[in-house]
This record gives sequence, structure tokens and C-alpha cells, in this order.
Amino acid sequence: MENMQYAEELVKEFLVFRGFTSTLQSYESELSTEIGRNFQVDKILDLVFSVYIPKYQLDKLQGLFTFFKQCFTSPADAELFSALIKLELSVFRYYVVNALKSGRQDKVVEFFGANGNYLLQKREDWQAWFALLKISTEKNTIKCLKNDIKQLNNKLSELQALLEMKEAEISQLGRNSAGIDLGNMNVPNTSAADSSLEGQDMPGVFEESSASRSAAQDFVSQSSSSVKSSTRDEKLHISFQISNAENEQILMTEDDFPEVKVDFQETFLGHNSSISCCRISASGSNVASSSVDGTVRIWTYDSSTPSSKNATIYCGSEVSALSWECRSDRLLLIGTANGGIKAWNADAKRVVCDLSTSKDFPSVLDLKCSPIEPVFVSAAASRRPGSTIFDRTGFASLTVWHMKTWKPLTVLPLGEDPPAITSVCFNHNGKILAASATDGMIHMFDMSAGLQITGWPAHDSPVSSVLFGPAETSIFSLGSDGKIFEWSLHNQGQILWSRDCSSPESFNKRMHEISLDSDGKRLLVTSGLVRAPIYQVQGHESGLRTLAHSASITSVDWHPTLPIYITGSADNSVRVTSIV
Repeated sequence: MENMQYAEELVKEFLVFRGFTSTLQSYESELSTEIGRNFQVDKILDLVFSVYIPKYQLDKLQGLFTFFKQCFTSPADAELFSALIKLELSVFRYYVVNALKSGRQDKVVEFFGANGNYLLQKREDWQAWFALLKISTEKNTIKCLKNDIKQLNNKLSELQALLEMKEAEISQLGRNSAGIDLGNMNVPNTSAADSSLEGQDMPGVFEESSASRSAAQDFVSQSSSSVKSSTRDEKLHISFQISNAENEQILMTEDDFPEVKVDFQETFLGHNSSISCCRISASGSNVASSSVDGTVRIWTYDSSTPSSKNATIYCGSEVSALSWECRSDRLLLIGTANGGIKAWNADAKRVVCDLSTSKDFPSVLDLKCSPIEPVFVSAAASRRPGSTIFDRTGFASLTVWHMKTWKPLTVLPLGEDPPAITSVCFNHNGKILAASATDGMIHMFDMSAGLQITGWPAHDSPVSSVLFGPAETSIFSLGSDGKIFEWSLHNQGQILWSRDCSSPESFNKRMHEISLDSDGKRLLVTSGLVRAPIYQVQGHESGLRTLAHSASITSVDWHPTLPIYITGSADNSVRVTSIV
């Protein structure tokens, strides 16, 4: 402030020297008031916040603070100088925030371009802001990359569709060529025709004709034997009466299915071994996936979804079953191959209960939460030597557990030494439970009474998966022979729809799954292939097929409301795909 007094004396000297006496009197009058003794804070603040910052006059704002710093140079002003430095920091930060809120990123870049080196090297209190700027830049970069990926996926889908159309044309030409019955062709018996063919050897034509007749005979023989083999007993014979029209409709194989048209796709690479199970939560926002090394990961596929529930859970044994609580994303049930059942609280990020099945049934094959009541059902099995996964599962235990006390409520009756239960499913109100078994049976239980109410032989082989249809007037089942059936619940034993999706060899290696979309029109199946078929249950279309993994698909699930599905694979990845 000593400099200010010296400046005042210089102004007075100047006015006297020039003879500006009237001005001198006005100047001295001003100095004698309170206005002349201090800075005019209101006017300075108005200049800063009404002019310099809104109009992005950064150079003038910096010049103002440079002037203030020159005013407090004496040691006595050290405290005031420290306060000035803090004020400068706050004002410059306000300048940056105001520019961002106004959408003027160019002014933010200009600010850090002019002051970046000084602030980063000399001012530690600005380092966090540089990190924020880097994060914002990376987010913009990621957003641009996602848009590029989406455009590339759309272009890829168009090219794949074009390729499949060309392949279909080639395949059709091949079918037309193979379908020519040369044995019934009328060859003109004229001298011209004889002379044109004279001396020409045509072994390929007659060999193809012979091969075609042999293939036709084999097809008739196989069709006849398959019809005969489907009659296991009188009841099963009636249930397998499928019309010839339906059989004739199944002409297109899974390899001929067009590929899905992708809206977006995200790939999760957080596992180190083959995926054993993957499930989307009740809200559709979170995904739980497990691998054969006993690791469970909870993650999100949408960057706008909070990642507060993300977690890694180590179970110490291969995870064989996952089931989200049906009413929220709070609880996840985890079943392991050594008979363990863990209840994971996704909000608290901890195991709230660690259960075990009895020693007689050490393998958990499936878990399902009731959609209404706070209970869940566990399907456990004993072990025995065997060459396939179904041979290694012994007898069954079907237990109902309470999710408040974490105690068993009852064991559902299955008879003496029942075959293992591979899959369970509740209906919409939790009153009926469907269960599939390794002897090909489907069992139905009344959960209120805890009793079996009906059952029927569904397959000539073990049943891998079972689920209720969309209107709950039918049940879908997948057998280890690769056959899929939709069974009527109004007319027990009647088949409403069927498909044969793969060779039996691929189905004996693991228990495969089926999953129905929210509309009940598309059925997604794991079939031991790198692409999973999506069968059109309702309508005239045959189906679609997913984009390829680099190894076989091991688990599938649909979003509860949207046309989004997930596929887990032996290539250690899980993909979330939204289709058009």
C-alpha cells in the first residue's frame, strides 16, 4: 500500500504543475472520503464476473490479478498476498467451469494452452484438474470409438448379409442341380442325338444319378427308422404324432439361418477360463458370469449404468449355477460343483450366507429363485463314475430354501432313487415348478402343497434344460440328443413345436441351455457350436444365428424386456448383443 500513497503524491504533483486546480480540489475531496481509502470491491467483482468471465477476456483477467499482486509486495502484506493467490485460484477455476457449462470447450483448451505448463509445474492444486481434463478427453475418445465400432458393425452386417445371400444362391443352385432326376429324363432317340453323344464318355453323370438314388433310398430308410424309434410306449407314441406338413416345413438347417442384424455389441474379457454360466439381472442392467475356475464376475455392459455393483467373487470350485433374485438386483445365488451355495449381496458386496447341500448330493446342477416368495430351489445330485456328464450324475435331491432364514423348508418328493434333476423353472406366480431329469422325464410340482402333481416322458435321452412358454400354456425342453420340444400343458403329451438343433455327440459333453426372449417368440440355444441358433417359435421365419465366438458357446440368456441377449463361450468371453 506504500506504493499507492506514493502514486497519489505523484498525481497531486502533476495536477499542481499543470495548473489543474479544480481537478486537484475534486481529487483531494475524493481522497478524504472512505472511497479513496480502499479498493472498490463491488466494482471489481462486477468487472470480473460480469465482463471478463462471461466474455472470456482471459488476458484482462490475468492482467488484473498481476496488478493486484504488485500491490502487495511488502512483507507486511504476506497474509493478504496468500488470500489473493487463493482468490485467483478460485476465479480461474470458475472461468473453466463456466466455459464448460456454456459449451465453450475451445476456451478451456485456450486456458490450459496458455497456462498449462506453469500450472502443472508450479501449482500442485491444479494437478487434479489436469486429470479431469484427461478423463474428459478419454471419454470423448471412447464415445467416438463406440460410434465408429457401431458403424463398422452395421457395415459388417450388411456385408455378411450380402455374403449369405450369395451363399444361399449358390446353395440353391447346388440343390437344383442335385435334385434333377436323370433316371426319368426322356432322351430323344434320334440319329442326331445318337451321333451327338456317340463316342462321349459320361461317367460323372451316371455316377451322380446312382449316388442320388442311393441317397434317396438312405433318406427313406432313415425316415422310416426314425418314425419307428420314436414309439417307446403307447403314451409316448401318441405324443410324438407330428404332422407331415410340420416336418416338411423344417427344410432349412442352422447353417442356412441368416446372421442377426446387430444394433450394438459389447464383449467382456474378465475371465481366465471357459464360461460356465451367464445371467442378466432382473432390471437388465447387471450381468453375472462364471467360469470353470470358480470365479464369478458382476459387471455392466452400458457405460451409463452405475458400476457400484461390480465385483469379483472367488468360490474355490467350478461354478455350475447362477440365479438372480427376481424382484431386484440385490441378491445373486451361486451354486458350485462341490455342493456349495453362496448368497451374494451386490449392494453390500459380501457373501451374506454360505450353504452346503448334504454329503449325499455334493453337486449343485441348478438354482432358481421364486418370482414372488422369498424362497429358492436347489437341484443337487450324487456322483458316480461315467463317460459323459449325464452318466456321472447319480440320484436327485430337490430342496426348497427360505431366503430370510437361509434354512431348508422342504425336500420335494421324487420317489425312491430318482434320476438327477438337471434344470428347474418357476411359472410367473411361483406356484408351479417344472423340473427336468436325466431319465427324460419332466416333473411338475405344486409349491404350496410341496407335492408332485404330474409328469410325462419328454425325451428318449436326458433333458438338459426346461422352461415355461410365454403364456405358460406350454413348456419347452431340450434333450441331450439335441431335440427341442414345446409341450402343451392343456393337452399333456401333445407336441406343439419341435426342432433338432445338433448331433448328439456335442450334447453329451455338457448340459446345454435354452432361453426365451421377453416376447416368447425367439428361443436361443447352446448347441456346442461357435454360433448359437435363435429359433423363431412363432411366425413363418425359421430362425437366425448369432455372431461367431472363437470357441463353442456354453451359456445363453435374454434381457428381461429388450431384444438383447448374452452368450458365454469356451473362449473365456461373454458377449452382450442388441439386435434389430
